Amino acid sequence: QVELVESGGGLVQPGGSLRLSCAASGTIFAIYDMGWFRQAPGKQRELVAKITPGGSTNYADSVKGRFTISRDNAKNTVSLQMNTLKPEDTAVYYCNYNVWTTPLSSRMDYWGKGTLVTVSS
Repeated sequence: QVELVESGGGLVQPGGSLRLSCAASGTIFAIYDMGWFRQAPGKQRELVAKITPGGSTNYADSVKGRFTISRDNAKNTVSLQMNTLKPEDTAVYYCNYNVWTTPLSSRMDYWGKGTLVTVSS
């Protein structure tokens, strides 16, 4: 079993910055993609950013140029630096890992429980 724990959420004013981090524990053989998703009240969960093991990234159009995803493969962590935050960035942010738990297992998706980011003056 793999457990993911997010940290770094909170209340920030428009134009401010926050850095989210996600750490993993449990049985991990290897991690494929790592990503951040978010879910605003009344809306579906959406992809914010993803990063491959080699460092290739993919961002939602709404956050391009403002958010940066990074990963530390040695520590199995992923971070999301969020700059120039807007009220519409308010949501619960979830980290997601696509994981092999053993060399012979299939890849499975694991999710954190989420961290709330509120952008408001």
